[in-house]
Amino acid sequence: MKRREFIAALGGATVWPLVSRAQPTGKVYRIGILETVSAAQNAANIDALRNGLQKLGYVEGQNLIVEYRSAEGHAERFPDLASELVLLKVDLIVTRGTPAVQAAKNAAGAIPVVMAAMGAPFLVVPSLSHPGGNVTGMTTFSEELIGKRIELLKELVPNLSRLALLHNIGNPMGPPEWEEMKTTAGSLALKTELFDVRHEEDLRSSFEAAVQHHSDALLIGADGLTQAYQQTIIDLAARHRLPASYPSRDFVENGGLMAYAVNYPDLYFRAASFIDKILKGVRPAELPIEQPTKFELTINLKTANALGLTVPPTLLARADEVFE
Repeated sequence: MKRREFIAALGGATVWPLVSRAQPTGKVYRIGILETVSAAQNAANIDALRNGLQKLGYVEGQNLIVEYRSAEGHAERFPDLASELVLLKVDLIVTRGTPAVQAAKNAAGAIPVVMAAMGAPFLVVPSLSHPGGNVTGMTTFSEELIGKRIELLKELVPNLSRLALLHNIGNPMGPPEWEEMKTTAGSLALKTELFDVRHEEDLRSSFEAAVQHHSDALLIGADGLTQAYQQTIIDLAARHRLPASYPSRDFVENGGLMAYAVNYPDLYFRAASFIDKILKGVRPAELPIEQPTKFELTINLKTANALGLTVPPTLLARADEVFE
């Protein structure tokens, strides 16, 4: 049930058709994609990127080769995967997430790196307006959105008094998001607890601990591990009857309760313009890093009903999409 339509490029063509803005013949560009999850799990974002590139005249199999590499939720794999892309002599690397961006920057040398989404840009660039070096692209408001997620969750779970964060604190974004959560929760008189998840086996034990410690709800952090094991987390939340707020829309599509996040397909679509400019000769140092402009609140009514939660009409009215 749509509440507000948002503009997102979700083209799904496997082979892209010829378009009017075709690039000069003879030149074939090779783009590396360094990602947190598999291409199948990341389909909506990659389709949006493909759609954006198609509109700019880049046709896979004609003037474009795409090399996709995924760490599958294991951040320690990023350096080797980034080095592999460099050895393939890619013209550019597209990536997402702070650990992946850092690995790409360290391995790339002079190869341009485009961030499709990155929560901590100042770890790799000195300035958003003048990034310098070989990295540019899009940042997200992952830290700043924590407060809004807590407020929405408290509205949905009126008896909320103890809130837990499930996050990989080994991710550079983990500690600042935890600090932001404590600040916002404190202002709302909520008690907080942290469950640090570094490996798949940590997920089950963290949910069991959350129940034992009488957590009323969970906030799920955005990390390669939580993305790769998305369905495991959703199933554990349902099994333990714990309301949870997630870091992206796809969690809610697959049965998660609620998410308030940037529109990731829109960021990937916009990444195509960075790629186009760089391939045409613009230096990444000259391309200011952009911020998200589209945010979405999604709610799964079936999950809310299974948890015995009544979604307030005011919250439903503000939702961009409600899954029934």
